Amino acid sequence: MEKVISFLEEQVNECLIQVILSNPRNKESIRKMKIHPVVIKGETGFQIERYIGTKVLHENLKKEATMQAILNALDRDFKQLELESANCKGTVLIGKRGTVSLKRKQKNISDGNKIVPEHNRRKHYILQEGIPVPFLIDLGVQTRDGRIIHAKYDKFRQINRFLEFVRDVLPALPEDRKLSILDFGCGKSYLTFALYYYLRILNHYDIDVVGLDLKEDVIDTCNQLKEKYGYQNLTFLKGDIKEYDEQEQVDMVVTLHACDTATDYALYKAIAWNAKVILSVPCCQHELNKQINSRLLQPVLKYGLLKERLSALLTDGIRANLLERAGYETQILEFIDMEHTPKNILIRAVKKNGFQKRRQNELEELTKEIQGELTLASLLKGKEGF
Repeated sequence: MEKVISFLEEQVNECLIQVILSNPRNKESIRKMKIHPVVIKGETGFQIERYIGTKVLHENLKKEATMQAILNALDRDFKQLELESANCKGTVLIGKRGTVSLKRKQKNISDGNKIVPEHNRRKHYILQEGIPVPFLIDLGVQTRDGRIIHAKYDKFRQINRFLEFVRDVLPALPEDRKLSILDFGCGKSYLTFALYYYLRILNHYDIDVVGLDLKEDVIDTCNQLKEKYGYQNLTFLKGDIKEYDEQEQVDMVVTLHACDTATDYALYKAIAWNAKVILSVPCCQHELNKQINSRLLQPVLKYGLLKERLSALLTDGIRANLLERAGYETQILEFIDMEHTPKNILIRAVKKNGFQKRRQNELEELTKEIQGELTLASLLKGKEGF
C-alpha cells in the first residue's frame, strides 16, 4: 500500500483530472465514488461524489482529507481505483486476499498539448463558475456562492455554448439602433435570461427581448423573475408561434427545441422579418418521417429507427438550404456533445444580400425523390426567390 500512497501523493494535485473508485465490496452500499479538482475560495481543492443508491452526495475537501477519504474507501468499500492526471493514468486493484497491485502509464504529451484540469478550463466560459449570476441561482444551476450544482453542469455548459454562438454573430447585427430579439418556445428561459444578461448586463447593448411560449404558468414565473432582477427590456408572453404578429421588425430570432413544424413557422417568421440572425435548435422532426417514400432509400427506410433519424437530418438539411435561398449564410453546428442529447444540431443563419436560385432545382429534385415537402417550403411558396 505504500506505493499506492506515494502514487496518490504525487498525482492528487491541480493537474488531477479524475479519480474513480468502483467494484464495490458491498453492492447494496456505496456503489461508486468520483473525485475531481475544484477551486475553493481561490485555492485548489477536491470534490468527492459518492453514489449511494439513486443519490449522489457531494463533499469538498482539501488534499490531505481527500487522500484519507480515498485510502479509507479502498480499505473498506472498493476493489478498484482508476486515476487520470495531466501526465499519467493509473489503476489500483485489490485482490481477494487483500493483495494490492498498482499499474501506471505515463502520457506522452508535450508541454504545448498538456491537458488542462477541468477547473482551469472553466475560466474560459463566458459565464464563469464562482461568479454568482441571479437567474442561474433561481433556476437551480448555481449556488448562492457561484458554484455550479453538479446535476446542472451540462446545462451550465449548454448556456455558455449558446452564448458563444451569440458572440460570433454580433458583428452581423445593426449598431446604430436598439436591437429587437425574439425567442420562440422559450420554456423555462435559461437561454433567454442568459442572452439578455450577456448582451444587456455584461456588454451594454440596447435591446428589447421577447420570450414566447404556450405554457401560461411558465410565462408567469419568467415574468416574476425578470421583475425581480429589474430586467426592464425583457418581456415574456403567452402565445403561438404561428399567430404572433406583434412586431414589424426583429433583428435576431432564436428558436430552441421548438417541436416539429413550430420550427418551420419560426424560421418563416424570421425570413419575413428579414432578421439579421437566426439561431435554431430543431426538435421532434416528425413531418417528413410521415411522408418520406423513396425506392432508392428503401433498403434504409425499412428500419424504423434509421428512417426517423434520416428524416430528421433531411429535414434540417432542407431547412438550411431554404434559408440559403432566402439570402442567409447558413451553418449546421453541434450545439452540445452527442453524449448529452441527440437533439444537438443548431442551425445558424446570418443574413447576406441576394438569393441563391441555384438551390431551387436541387431542392425540387430532392423533394421529388423523397416524396415529401416541409411546412417551411410550403409557407415560402410565392415569396421572392421561391
